[in-house]
Amino acid sequence: MQKLLILLLTFCWFSACEDDLNLTPISEVGSNGFFSSAGDFQQAVSGVYASLGVSGGGDYPALYVILDESRSDNIYSPGDAGVRDWNAINNFEPTIATLGTVDRAWNLNFNAIMRANTVLDQLAENAGVIGDADLATRFEAEAKFLRAFFYFDLVKWYGRVPLIETFVSPDEALEIARAPVEDVYALILSDLEFAMNNLPDSYSGSDRGRATSLAAKAILARVYLTRSGPQLHPDGPCLASGEYDMAASMLDDIINSNQFAMLDDYGAIFSYTNEGNSEIVWDVQFIGGGVGAGGYYPTEYYDEGWARVYLPFPGGNPGDGAKRISEDLLNSYPEGDLRVEHTFKLNYINDNGEEVDAQFFDKYTDEDMAGGDRFDWSLNYPIMRYTDVLLLRAECTLQGASGSQSDVDEAVNAVRRRAGLDDVSNVNLDMLLEERRREFAGENLRWDDLVRTGTVIDVMNAFIATEDVNNKMQTVTVDDIIYPVPQQQLDVKQGLYEQNPGY
Repeated sequence: MQKLLILLLTFCWFSACEDDLNLTPISEVGSNGFFSSAGDFQQAVSGVYASLGVSGGGDYPALYVILDESRSDNIYSPGDAGVRDWNAINNFEPTIATLGTVDRAWNLNFNAIMRANTVLDQLAENAGVIGDADLATRFEAEAKFLRAFFYFDLVKWYGRVPLIETFVSPDEALEIARAPVEDVYALILSDLEFAMNNLPDSYSGSDRGRATSLAAKAILARVYLTRSGPQLHPDGPCLASGEYDMAASMLDDIINSNQFAMLDDYGAIFSYTNEGNSEIVWDVQFIGGGVGAGGYYPTEYYDEGWARVYLPFPGGNPGDGAKRISEDLLNSYPEGDLRVEHTFKLNYINDNGEEVDAQFFDKYTDEDMAGGDRFDWSLNYPIMRYTDVLLLRAECTLQGASGSQSDVDEAVNAVRRRAGLDDVSNVNLDMLLEERRREFAGENLRWDDLVRTGTVIDVMNAFIATEDVNNKMQTVTVDDIIYPVPQQQLDVKQGLYEQNPGY
């Protein structure tokens, strides 16, 4: 299958200003005449996608592993030494504003947003050089889709953030305070609505992997669902907006497009030889083979000891800080659940011939498909798959949108049948969340599920009470729903930002 070659593209004008406020990746763009053809704009848009690839020691999906999955009840990683970012994040320590991952997520997203803003500014000034109005509109829609995508993650992670809709200089960035969450959402909604109305439903050839109108609707559905959740934190991502019908409409459009379907074989969804299958609504593209476009995120899951035996290169989580699957998650799977085999590595034989009790996520690793190093995995990362669409639609119904109890039951039972399990009836929100937890384990959705549904504090504190045998995890409060503003950002200009409560 041909892949979108977005991660091969690097531009010197996309890499400057990495250490200041990290809101401006480039200086004045356009003055050098770069945007002078359709090909230039295509490269620039591809450069925005490239923000999802490897940079600074990891790729974008790796942020989800550390900031979302490691935060949830799917992983228990208190750490013996407690020196790794995910250990402190797992433990809900209040001193994490100085963590590299917390800082990197802020920087990476704002650099990506400024790449998108640069494209949009240049389209407003120079779109005529493209010579095709429809193509110019598609470029605009792609840039807005990606800007909304990155801003949505920022809101979920940090709450209020600076709202920047055009290219700004470093000095100008130092005058932009954090905007209310509602204002950031206004831009996200506007951008995604433009994207869904102006992107194609699909692509072919080397353009596969670019954002589609249906991908925009999928992200927009997640936005509506998140906005609709109980507002536990005054600056958190949930606004109690009650937009479940609007989310349902987006999801219905995806379902009724007939472009997607559940695979019969759960493991085939994540096969290296079955990318772009009917489950994938949108994914991040990676290309292995030493061409500089591989992925890093699978490395975030597996143990270093396993890698020494089964991979041709070093990497993985050290023994004193492994991202160990929680007993709570493992015990939630009914006997005979076929997903277990495709989701977890529960033991392995080490280089001394001894069996090791491992317990790490194995969904994205295939030792036979390893690349040249730990940054060279070729498997695309699914952002949204069709099973998620179906279960989110069931969630909308349970939250008061159109649909019946039988619709909800059927969505959940379709997932359970594929897993080799019996049907259930009268599915409620708790049952749905538990099925989502098993279906998407290791896919970094659990934390968002708990926050969106307002169950995060009760679920996490109950989890800590039974799982935290090392007594390292702090009690979860509303403050933990979002992360702190990175300390480096607070230090750039005193008083520009205030720290989130609890940190």
